[in-house]
Amino acid sequence: MKTEALRVIVIDDDQNSHQKYESYFETFYDYQLVGTFKSVHDALQNYRKYRPEIVVSDVTLFGISGIEGIQYFRKKDATVKIILLSVKNDFDVVKKAFKAGANGYLTKPVTSARLLGALNSVKENGAALSHDVARTLVEMFQKKTYEALSKRENQIAEYLGQGATYKSIADKLYVTPSTVNFHIQNIYLKLNVNSKSAALEKLRMLQAS
Repeated sequence: MKTEALRVIVIDDDQNSHQKYESYFETFYDYQLVGTFKSVHDALQNYRKYRPEIVVSDVTLFGISGIEGIQYFRKKDATVKIILLSVKNDFDVVKKAFKAGANGYLTKPVTSARLLGALNSVKENGAALSHDVARTLVEMFQKKTYEALSKRENQIAEYLGQGATYKSIADKLYVTPSTVNFHIQNIYLKLNVNSKSAALEKLRMLQAS
């Protein structure tokens, strides 16, 4: 037994994944997998027995979700670190997870290297984030919106700035090209311009202001 290794439990309702995690931890010298569970409820029932220092939990679980489980684990131990796993790289889900008190968020599939990296980050820095999730968050915060335009018009303005055609914009937004054209005409009207080039120039001026 690894006497100085941090104790970790994994919660994943996919029973087949438990063996995968067990094989991962066999190669981790600084972390000891002390238990695998299919639900937050099961993990809480055995919490005192295993006394985990890090909880790795799937977000989507039967009964109590991984995000909801954070408050229950923190009642057991206010210092426990919690890394959530999800197939979704969704801004709202990530935001909800960290607002609830998660220390890390990884998107599936989780490889041995990515899991070890997350465990090390949480251990050393107190937080961990998948590169793809971090990129999504940066893009969300960097995205510029224009108050004069509606949400849909802002989407179309962004695609126009990327050089997208009417048809490609329509495909991305699952609407017809004529609908895109309608919104673009509204954008021209609100910006007081008569062409795409003039609209983009006006948008660039607004962004710089």
